[in-house]
Amino acid sequence: MAVQSGIYKGVSAADRAAERRSRLLEATLSVWADPGTRTTMTAVCAAAGLTERYFYESFKNLDEAQSALLEAVAVEIETTTLAAAEAAGADPAARIHAAITALVELLTADPRKGRVAIIEAGTMPALRGRRTELLRHFAHLAAAEAHEGGLPRRDRQDELAGLLFIGGMAEVVTAWLDGVLDATPEEIVQTASRSFLGLYG
Repeated sequence: MAVQSGIYKGVSAADRAAERRSRLLEATLSVWADPGTRTTMTAVCAAAGLTERYFYESFKNLDEAQSALLEAVAVEIETTTLAAAEAAGADPAARIHAAITALVELLTADPRKGRVAIIEAGTMPALRGRRTELLRHFAHLAAAEAHEGGLPRRDRQDELAGLLFIGGMAEVVTAWLDGVLDATPEEIVQTASRSFLGLYG
């Protein structure tokens, strides 16, 4: 029978499990980003329309689901910004402007991603260390981008400049998403681009 072989309505068991995992990650994003909702496994399952049985099919606990979501958002940010920089060509100013524009557009399209990765993850002991690692990773990428664009190389100072840039961006995004920074996306892009070029110029 089709069900016994793992195929149901033309969809394999593995594909159904992957679809449930995707729904659970989306639900984790929605619940975790909502300051008015306590983030629990029960709340995530309710938002996903799935039972706890299916939650445990994908994750051993809530921390693992949140960790997986943090990693997914970080990967999306990295791939999106790097692709934008590459598409902008060789000019350093154009590359960094394109990368920051891509980041701001990503966060504007779905502010929940910035809230969970930049704000909420920093409040959780289980994720705080990984968030710090990711910020340092992006600082390294910032230094690499400066070199790729042909800006002066200063070795260890470049990593320091990367940390200053990424840390500053994290604070700007936090204030922006919290509604305490009155700035347009265009203002953030222009100011951040000038800041990057100033740090590496």
